Amino acid sequence: DRVFAADLQALRPQPGQQRSAANLRALLSASAIMDSHRGPDCSVVQDAYSLRCAPQVSGAARDTLTHALAVATHELASIIDNPVVLSDGRVESNGNFHGAPVGYVADFLAIAVADVASIAERRTDRMLDVHRSNGLPPFLAHDPGVDSGHMIAHYTQAALVSELKRLAVPASVDSIPTSAMQEDHVSMGWAGARKLRRAIDALRHVLAIEILTAARALDLRAPLQPGPATRAVVAALRTTVPGVGPDRWLAPEIAAAVVAVADRSLRQAAESVTGPLD
Repeated sequence: DRVFAADLQALRPQPGQQRSAANLRALLSASAIMDSHRGPDCSVVQDAYSLRCAPQVSGAARDTLTHALAVATHELASIIDNPVVLSDGRVESNGNFHGAPVGYVADFLAIAVADVASIAERRTDRMLDVHRSNGLPPFLAHDPGVDSGHMIAHYTQAALVSELKRLAVPASVDSIPTSAMQEDHVSMGWAGARKLRRAIDALRHVLAIEILTAARALDLRAPLQPGPATRAVVAALRTTVPGVGPDRWLAPEIAAAVVAVADRSLRQAAESVTGPLD
């Protein structure tokens, strides 16, 4: 967890990165699993990017959201009628209706959503790959060679990430003229917002599968235990999703985890230990 240390993060003062790294430090605090990697028996020089650069990626996504919220706030305070009736009674044609500001940030957010999902899928894959999971069974199977563990859940996750990459293609560059060339440049903001909505739903499922896989990996890592905050998250998840066992239909468990991601119950479980996360 040294890579998340405040002094290293301060070298690059991106606000979202700082907040994400602080959250990780709180969640990893007092982890016996982390402590087990501090001794001379651990030969790993540095972790893969998907682990080491987590705050840089999630932080950049947070900063993208901050920018989008600022644009949305300005839009909500705007008068975009055309024509517009001014306070002095004049009626004027104008171009304030053009949706470029919203269209651009919808596309920007779709790119960030796709990349957050992409790095989450890479972390999931590391937990399932026996060559990179540091002693965990293949695919986190209950009975390796008989059970498939979370292999099929990863297929679902990978398919969603591929879909998210397609949804990240900007809508705002796809203007097409209509109305006898009067409306010869449009924002495509509506299309951008619609695909962003689809992307956010897919991201929830990608993160739900990562969380399910991480909880299963932690169960299999026993007797080593994660930190108290992480244990609280796993305990909250286990109220609706059972632990390690023979292969079973995972769709209901993924659906339950999606709800837990969306309703913030897992965050609330972590904050019961850490206090408010940023």
